[in-house]
Amino acid sequence: MAQQSWPQELQKIPFNPLLSLIFLIPFLYVFKRIRNGKPNLPPSPPKLPIIGNLHQHGTLPHRSLQALSNKYGPLMFMYLGNAPTLVVSSADMARKMMKTHDVIFSNRPKITAANILLYGSKDVAFSPYGEYWRQARKICVLELLSLKSVQSFQYVREEEVEGLINKIRDMCRKGASVNLSEMLIATTNNIVSRCILGRKFEEEEDGFIPSLKATFRELDTFFDQVIEEHKTKRCDVDQPNRLDYDMFVGGTDTSSTVLEWLMAELTKNPSSMKRAQEEVRRVVGKKSKIDVNDINKMDYLKCVLKETLRLHPPLPLLVPRETITSVKIGGYDIPPKSRVIINPWAMHRDPEVWERPEEFLPERFEDKPADFKGEDFEFIPFGGGRRGCPGMTFGVALVEDVIANILCWFDWRLPSDIVKEEELDMSEVNGLNVTKKIPLHLVPILHSP
Repeated sequence: MAQQSWPQELQKIPFNPLLSLIFLIPFLYVFKRIRNGKPNLPPSPPKLPIIGNLHQHGTLPHRSLQALSNKYGPLMFMYLGNAPTLVVSSADMARKMMKTHDVIFSNRPKITAANILLYGSKDVAFSPYGEYWRQARKICVLELLSLKSVQSFQYVREEEVEGLINKIRDMCRKGASVNLSEMLIATTNNIVSRCILGRKFEEEEDGFIPSLKATFRELDTFFDQVIEEHKTKRCDVDQPNRLDYDMFVGGTDTSSTVLEWLMAELTKNPSSMKRAQEEVRRVVGKKSKIDVNDINKMDYLKCVLKETLRLHPPLPLLVPRETITSVKIGGYDIPPKSRVIINPWAMHRDPEVWERPEEFLPERFEDKPADFKGEDFEFIPFGGGRRGCPGMTFGVALVEDVIANILCWFDWRLPSDIVKEEELDMSEVNGLNVTKKIPLHLVPILHSP
């Protein structure tokens, strides 16, 4: 078959570079518009149809997301089902997000569980960013979580901690191990319940736990009962029960979890335990009671708490956020309505920031100015920016009171079935918080000065 050739008239037309460029420019312009219309998203692991990247979450998402971020970078784009999600795993990216573009990242996504349990997400933690959230947060801070309010509840902490100490003293006579995890949960529940609801968690025979573990209807009935009690006592009831759940769950779970991990880490590291106890007992001296001024002098104890919060932040993955508008961060385009997951657990173990990041070393904070108030983004156990945890002061005061007392009045030993500290099981289980998979059982021994 003969090769087809151009007509002779066209073959006689000489090649003109200028004319070719004139025809090429429109095509280049259209190509550039098409290319620029596609957002430059952060790197993303491969996803599956329908479920997206859900299969890569694992049973401990903070660990799974850290492993993925080590491969794909500190900004990673995923799809949780059909929800576009940005995962932030470095201090630098967190700083740009919660400081440079804080307003854009201050919204909350709509979560089904929060809508059902929290009256359409009318609580502080899950309500959308806006005027309602600002007013609700202001009420919580002024009435319960300010420094003045925290100080006014000192008598509650002292009474409940004294009750804990008396229970442990009774157990010392038996010489058996105690379920310290269970005792710490009960104590924090009592403290938070009295401060928020005006009555002890353990006042009724069955406690409040059955209601708080059950359905929306039972929660609703429980909160209605609390409101009626407040009305009887002529308390302010302008703000309905929507806020109580936040305060109760947020205050109890996080505090008891931190206490559990703190005691587990001290038990696993006897030299740190010894130094903390020596400091506490030196400060308290011959007094029979520990007060706030004493705790403020316990510098090493505060380092122990910081190191515990570094290795075991109460929420390894902060409550998800949502972008209000599109934004460019780290050179990438982040679409509006993207969910945002911040992984402080991964940030706190970044080897570029922390020396020997997997080890429990409270001494690292003696010369390191890092604080947990949300300004040092290498260390954000309570989050940062506008949506940072407002209950930080309340929670820290509770933990310091409890831990100072149980370190001062008792020595702690491993139960007989654990020979060495290295054998203490430190595995995790994921829930509202990441707690020890196996509750902490220790043998208390009454300290004799």
